[in-house]
Amino acid sequence: MPRVALVTGGSRGIGAAISVGLKEAGYQVAASYAGNEAAAAEFSAESGIKTYKWDVSDYDACTAGIAQVEADLGPVEILVNNAGITRDAPFHKMTRDQWQQVIDTNLSGVFNMTHPVWPGMRERKFGRIITISSINGQKGQFAQVNYAASKAGDLGITKSLAHEGARMGITANAICPGYIGTDMVMALSDKVRDSIVAQIPAGRLGTPTEIARCVVFLASDDAGFINGSTISANGGQFFV
Repeated sequence: MPRVALVTGGSRGIGAAISVGLKEAGYQVAASYAGNEAAAAEFSAESGIKTYKWDVSDYDACTAGIAQVEADLGPVEILVNNAGITRDAPFHKMTRDQWQQVIDTNLSGVFNMTHPVWPGMRERKFGRIITISSINGQKGQFAQVNYAASKAGDLGITKSLAHEGARMGITANAICPGYIGTDMVMALSDKVRDSIVAQIPAGRLGTPTEIARCVVFLASDDAGFINGSTISANGGQFFV
């Protein structure tokens, strides 16, 4: 039986590319989404990947959603924590709500999704936790104190899980994309987009498929000795 992979935020953007990439690699894939039912339905129709709706900031919703995925497809052996939001504002204008929403989704969401699948991975002596962080979690960014904090926290979770899971056959790794040509980025004005590309030594935006390839590798048996690592996929924009 093919291994089951669950991708949060898996019906749009980078998440959709990850879901498709894992399916093409032979995994049984489930994609969760938070709110855009029309986009999820279109994605399922085009890809044949089943989608499930819940909010990763809600622990009980995650537990129930994972239970449904496992009832439909089998135990989740690969978890891709991709769901994330932004609520950008300069720090002196940032509200507590803007802070909390981002932390609840981007940081607590990783806990909420990983915690329910962890016991089963330990019992089966196999698991892959792959978390999509960000270049801005590595270097910081103006008007993104909340986002940068959440994505930096994701790296700390990853390294700690790697320590705990290694002897149980579980790996935990992170990917930090730079600027990727998603619909959101492509919707920016040419001037703004050109200013972003000017900061990237590769001279272009990344593609969602390039991030998906990183995920597919980390999910594979070939990546079994890679644990607690961060892949920086940013075209040379920032080095750690």
